[in-house]
Amino acid sequence: MKKPPGNKISASVYGHVLFLVLMAVLHAQTRLHAQTTAITADVNAIIATFRLDEEQIAALDQGEIVSFDVAEATQKELALGLAMYLAAPPAKLVEFFKDGDLAMIDPDVRQYGAIAPESASSAFAGFVFSPDQIDEVNDLLNAEAGDQFNLSAAEIRNFAALRKSQPVDDDTALAALVSQQYQQLLLQRWQAYREKGLNGIAPYARADGESSPTEELRQAALSSKLLAHFSPNLATAWLNYPAPLPAGTLEHFFWLNNLVDDRPTAILSHRIMLTSDTASVIVTRQFYVGHSYNSSHLIVGCLPYRDGSVIFYTHRTSTDQITGLGHALKRSIGREHKKERMTQNLEGLRAAVGAL
Repeated sequence: MKKPPGNKISASVYGHVLFLVLMAVLHAQTRLHAQTTAITADVNAIIATFRLDEEQIAALDQGEIVSFDVAEATQKELALGLAMYLAAPPAKLVEFFKDGDLAMIDPDVRQYGAIAPESASSAFAGFVFSPDQIDEVNDLLNAEAGDQFNLSAAEIRNFAALRKSQPVDDDTALAALVSQQYQQLLLQRWQAYREKGLNGIAPYARADGESSPTEELRQAALSSKLLAHFSPNLATAWLNYPAPLPAGTLEHFFWLNNLVDDRPTAILSHRIMLTSDTASVIVTRQFYVGHSYNSSHLIVGCLPYRDGSVIFYTHRTSTDQITGLGHALKRSIGREHKKERMTQNLEGLRAAVGAL
């Protein structure tokens, strides 16, 4: 599906989108699992865990979006939490989470597509480089270990081999060749993750070694207190994927073409959703990102609260670009930008639910 261009919002390494969590679940693949589970979360327990004070709770009751601290697991991680009260009943929110789609609220998302079981590279055919992105194409063909791209050593060698074996002067033909190679890369990374979970994620080659999304996402899962509140069984299965997920869990894979730092960015995402009549929890893991940041982990939980519902939303992003000289300032700027984008996403959710 291709999106029409929208008004551009600056997309930095810290800019992520809630629609990754809220895309329609109607196309999700439901597995059969032996375990049983239930949503066990308690609003007061979550409030206590994240230490929301009386002033924050009062603001929440007035419909304000409230931020809370989420402990960062590594020096490369940016983490933040938001909470929002809605007058809508939980059942209405559950309905939205099952059928809703907030993709169009983010102008930086250019394309996305579902990945079905047993997919071939054709599942990624919508991710293509256009002739006017020839600089990106040539940079891929000449990629080296570093932070310009998130590529494994083997993937760098494959692009170099393509450059040597397929000399093409025409920009359109060259963009098509590199697009096909990149689609194969996405297929292989998705297949490896499906087979081995976090252990199947190839590390990114850097000038000074490797960067491991495996360890970043493992730490994110281990540190995710919000998911543990909703379902300890789901939290354990998520950490150990492809271990069986609890019964009733909806599972969905999709790819994105997101504009990050004014560059096309391929993203592979894995989302799971567990819902009851009155509550739901959605978890999304970005296990491959083409450049700028390494990985991402999002959780959205919905529970009954007063006369409506409360949304808890936590987001962890891992990036090599906040380490080194000036790291304190980089982290501060990154958190503020993350808060701005997350707040924008929740406001979009409020509007969408209100329109139901």
